[in-house]
Amino acid sequence: MLHRTIAMARAAIGDLADAELVVATDDREIADHALAAGCDAAMTDSGIATGSGRALVAALQRPVPPRFVVNLQGDSPFQPKGALRSVIGALQSGAQVVTPVIALDWAALDALRDHKIRSPFSGTTCARAADGRALWFSKTIIPAIRGEEALRASEPTSPVWRHVGLYGYTLEALTRFENAPPTALETIEGLEQLRLLELGIPVMTVPVEPPLFDSSGIDTLADIDRVEALIAIHGDPTPALP
Repeated sequence: MLHRTIAMARAAIGDLADAELVVATDDREIADHALAAGCDAAMTDSGIATGSGRALVAALQRPVPPRFVVNLQGDSPFQPKGALRSVIGALQSGAQVVTPVIALDWAALDALRDHKIRSPFSGTTCARAADGRALWFSKTIIPAIRGEEALRASEPTSPVWRHVGLYGYTLEALTRFENAPPTALETIEGLEQLRLLELGIPVMTVPVEPPLFDSSGIDTLADIDRVEALIAIHGDPTPALP
């Protein structure tokens, strides 16, 4: 899975100037896997509680700390096409924190509801304002839909946005996040991005096209089964692995 994520990220970055790809981990075996895939690795303290905190430590270890840090979860090898570039573009345009979202059509919403019966904490949804600002993230499906039958008849797309596990930060915003203690709601939901909202740091969402593959992280055995079934149907989208 890590090799797949590295290959996807490398292909997405392409010839982007000044971009560095680094695996941040507290596990020597994972670092060795990264090196075997031809990717640099940064060892971080095992006491760091979040992926974003680990990304900050890795960024500060670079000879020249970067202006922006993009935290791609190591368990998300099937990112939507263009998501990484969209996040970087929004940061370059002045956003402090950026994350992608996917608008769910009704069939995709039905599939998410069915999946959550078996894996209730797999997959995250986002409520967002008209200007793209994230209002909230949740492991439950938000918003609740009053009058859904009529809405289904009139709109091809549901009002539910699915969050993609990819974050971009300015170094300043990421440092502020990491220096703040976890919040109560962050802990309850198990979603670190809620700390940003509770700190008053705006999170900009960028819509991306839905991929053939479910874009949520691979958290459970059920997630692995689902991805393997999609590979059997659509073929393997991963660029050549080392």
